[in-house]
Amino acid sequence: MRGKVVLVTGAASGMGRAIAHLFADEGGRVAVTDRDPEGVGVVVDEIVSAGGDAAGWVLDVADADAIVRVVDEVAARLGQVDILVNDAGVSLPVEITADDFERAWDSTLTINLTAQARLIRACLPHLAREGAGRVVNIASTEGLGATPFISPYTVSKHGVVGLTRSMACELGPMGITVNCVCPGPIRTGMTAAIPDDAKERFARRRVPLRRYGDPEEVAHMVLSLSLPAASFVNGAVLTVDGGLTAKFG
Repeated sequence: MRGKVVLVTGAASGMGRAIAHLFADEGGRVAVTDRDPEGVGVVVDEIVSAGGDAAGWVLDVADADAIVRVVDEVAARLGQVDILVNDAGVSLPVEITADDFERAWDSTLTINLTAQARLIRACLPHLAREGAGRVVNIASTEGLGATPFISPYTVSKHGVVGLTRSMACELGPMGITVNCVCPGPIRTGMTAAIPDDAKERFARRRVPLRRYGDPEEVAHMVLSLSLPAASFVNGAVLTVDGGLTAKFG
């Protein structure tokens, strides 16, 4: 990754933070972006203090104009984007009968799916310039199945899988690979509200490895898909779930 410019969304915490750190550890020039200004500053300071190369931008991926502006600023500051990691996402539990269903639907689809397409579009001139660009979209095992009462999230993650496959076909002739990582149960801010005993019961029942994963385990898969050695991996949808989706019932 030495000298590669890596733009990571949702990088202030959880999997995005782990991804930003790992790419910096491997020599990348990391654009840390998130809508949380304090978190962006903390992650950038952590990376720089460890000897890495990073700069931060506050970015709400629901803002189409902000996406274009930030990509331009990243290119001016760090260089043209070589690798895009679409990690930013939200989960808004809601029943189909709820009064605020449409608000949750619109917000979730905009952040989890539409923003990924917009970021690919904004970064495309950079990614195509040397015929070796990399895009890694973060979906979820919800993109391969379904859980009740989170339909906006589930639909958005199915959409990310479809976007990945479509863009792999469309951008492949430019030398750009587009792949997708589907994390299962991971210890992040999104799962922090689940009590530890509930996490343990779920993992023992549903996950062959019998535990939740760590953000760093997802980060290593993202890094692997971005390495030169993965240059023929395109349109892949890879689970990091401890075997959850392999287990029947």
